[in-house]
Amino acid sequence: MILVTGATGNVGSEVAANLAGKGRPVRALVRDTDEQGLPAGVEPVVGDLNRPETMRAALDGAEGVFVLPGYADMPGLMREIERAGARKVVQLSGGSAGNSDLSNAVTRMMAESETAARESGLAWTILRPASFTANALRWLPQLQAGDVVRAPFATVRNTSIDPYDVGAVAAVSLTEEGHDGEVYTLTGPDSMLPEEQVAILADVLGRALRFEAQPDDEAREEMLKTTPAQYVDAFFDFYVTGSLDESQVRPTVQTVTGRPPRTFRQWATAHAEAFR
Repeated sequence: MILVTGATGNVGSEVAANLAGKGRPVRALVRDTDEQGLPAGVEPVVGDLNRPETMRAALDGAEGVFVLPGYADMPGLMREIERAGARKVVQLSGGSAGNSDLSNAVTRMMAESETAARESGLAWTILRPASFTANALRWLPQLQAGDVVRAPFATVRNTSIDPYDVGAVAAVSLTEEGHDGEVYTLTGPDSMLPEEQVAILADVLGRALRFEAQPDDEAREEMLKTTPAQYVDAFFDFYVTGSLDESQVRPTVQTVTGRPPRTFRQWATAHAEAFR
């Protein structure tokens, strides 16, 4: 049995679905056992990742665990996973974890999560995906209001990846040999600007959408309404200062899964109803 944390989120749901599709027994960590939307056959179980001692029932019988980053006691969580008798963890991380500047809050969170996995007694695989194609869902309120999408960091190219592909790599890493000790940088198949993504979305939806670059000061003010300042500063460090470059296409998804990653157009087509 494999335990998937964050099983109702963008990536965790895809990990659970991929594992279930392989016929593997899957347990999904949720806040409420009445949680809707889990794949058929996936068992919901309650636990609090910020309190590792509450995870013992969820971990009972687990041979592998998919772990989200950034919880209060990552070393303690790894100890509970090891105590339960699991062999393997796949740790979700991010591209900036390879940077040395730990003053960046996101980089520090990812690096500390990776360190906890590496220093545990468990076999581990670390996934460092680029940003997610699903981030385009942030434009939904604007698309409901009109045909203009204003977005920050307009000149930054990104190799956005479909969460489905992250889930597929995680599922392979958890169930097949040859992935222990690997750090996988995961990207989509294209390096794109936000304006190019909006143009594809316009074509998929059959709408005359227009992209506008959001000035940095306006973007910062808007982001601070919903996001702690240390994380807003981190994003501006990545995409304005330029400390993170996610513009290079990598072959990792194809290498690990045997098939190419999905394009932004494929993701947009699959999720078109969400935008309508």
